[in-house]
Amino acid sequence: MRAVIQRVKQASVTVADEVVSKMGQGYLILLGIEAADSDEDIDWLSKKIAGLRIFGDDNGAMNLSIQDVDGEVIVVSQFTLHASTKKGKRPSFIKAARPEQAIPLYESFVIALENTLGKKVQTGEFGAMMDVQLINDGPVTILIDTKNKE
Repeated sequence: MRAVIQRVKQASVTVADEVVSKMGQGYLILLGIEAADSDEDIDWLSKKIAGLRIFGDDNGAMNLSIQDVDGEVIVVSQFTLHASTKKGKRPSFIKAARPEQAIPLYESFVIALENTLGKKVQTGEFGAMMDVQLINDGPVTILIDTKNKE
């Protein structure tokens, strides 16, 4: 799994001119699922994201977690995070999981993150054309790949 975690002041997701998710301060998470992903990736990633300390404390140091600031979360599926640009100019998405595998893993990740955070996590609409708006705070953007745990 690959996740792009963006610390935001606000974010929203619109599908077919209807706002499906809207939030204030928190994380907008773009989540890419690959065919090799499993429940182990879900467990590790949800705990890692919940524990990230990337919000500023009273001294301005990144020392607070999403839970410390009572932030909100939107998770948006994005298979293009697994694009390979090794050959040619057209990306290959061969590593991205097919919808029949990706949808259950995506839904399980959202539930795992809700359980870890102890609050509702909003989502986009899997497979839909979405307009994602955000005000990136900082900007702070973190990339995490469960296959390369750095």
